[in-house]
Amino acid sequence: MYILYGIKNCDTVKKTRKWLDENNIAYRFHDFRTDGLTSEQLAHFAAHADWNKLLNRNSTSWRQLSAGQQADLTQNKALQLMLEMPTLIKRPVLDTGHQIIIGFKTDTYAAILDAKP
Repeated sequence: MYILYGIKNCDTVKKTRKWLDENNIAYRFHDFRTDGLTSEQLAHFAAHADWNKLLNRNSTSWRQLSAGQQADLTQNKALQLMLEMPTLIKRPVLDTGHQIIIGFKTDTYAAILDAKP
């Protein structure tokens, strides 16, 4: 079963959940705020996806970081920031069991999940 990670009140996560439901694709939803995020989960994301794509530099959370926190980013520093503040993660994150999909695009989901666009 697929696992969809995100925050339930995020508009993109809402659109993704609606699309999955409409296409009868079974998934479990994992809310970063209520279910938390472990370093193992984050390491799994980073092992299967580019950490630069995982980090949402357009988020309100990113803009609230200090210049020092934003400077000299390495994968380890970025992952530590995301672990401390999961709202820095671009949403949603879909774990198919074989790959990690970051963000939501109908065509991408349809192609990967063999659903009708």
